[in-house]
Amino acid sequence: MRGNNVLFDSRRVSLELGFNLDEKHHTEEMTRVMQLLSVSGVQEKYPAVVEKGKIRLAKAGERSTHILKPAPWDATINERWYIPVNEHLTMQIAAKVYGIETAANGLCSTPSGQPVYITRRFDISPDGTKYPMEDMASLIGRSEASEGTVFKYRGSYMEVAQAIRRYIPAWMVNMERFFELVVFNYIYANGDAHLKNFSLINDNGDYRLSPAYDLMNTALHVRDGDFALSDGLSPSLPKSDTYSHTGHPCRQDFEWFGKEAGMVGSRVSRILDKYSVLPDSVTEMVTGSLLTEKLQRNYLRIVKERISRFIREERE
Repeated sequence: MRGNNVLFDSRRVSLELGFNLDEKHHTEEMTRVMQLLSVSGVQEKYPAVVEKGKIRLAKAGERSTHILKPAPWDATINERWYIPVNEHLTMQIAAKVYGIETAANGLCSTPSGQPVYITRRFDISPDGTKYPMEDMASLIGRSEASEGTVFKYRGSYMEVAQAIRRYIPAWMVNMERFFELVVFNYIYANGDAHLKNFSLINDNGDYRLSPAYDLMNTALHVRDGDFALSDGLSPSLPKSDTYSHTGHPCRQDFEWFGKEAGMVGSRVSRILDKYSVLPDSVTEMVTGSLLTEKLQRNYLRIVKERISRFIREERE
């Protein structure tokens, strides 16, 4: 297999890794390379570079350009071997169906045939310098020291919206991007959209919302709630009757959230309209993916259930 898209600057690169990541688990080499990354999350992530058409792990002192994410080694996670496929599929749906700006990504494989998710670091410029970037946990003031190990799950999406208004001069454009991500994560059951999965990046002197990353239908693998953050959309917003009666938000709740975040009503409606139906292209992408047929059915069932919740109030 060879990749030649934006992930590798149109270079011909082999997507077959020359090593099995599971053989290196807990080895001194893996401990070293994992320390090279300042990337959040519990899933194992390894810095990589492309050299002479092949992907390899970054060496000590070498700046990586890509990140490898194999299936987690935690055997208690349901269908864990398909997590890389799930993430790639969900990222592709976000980009190709909804036009969401995402980190360049793809799938590669180990010699034993295990899929490995690969993404290009958007915080590294073509000349190798690093763009300044801050995640929302840092900007809002959440840390392990102050909040404990679950610090990145503390708060609400309204706090993220307020930080966008505070730190981004062109906040209205970025707010729309953030709002759509919140809606997408709800519809596509990404229950791990925590504070460290939203970041601001310095782009020619001004901060803007970074490309989306770590998008996944987590409900395929774990029992998740509707939102990753403890206070959901906002603790101060009223809840719709549907939300109050069922425990799940509907379109009206997202409308209130978008307007409270400072968006124009017509722009809120335009985005919400996109998520009120399941596009045929999503079904085609899911059924054409490397997920098993059972996981394909479950993926689509989960998304359809979320859409049904989303539009419930409109049909009553």
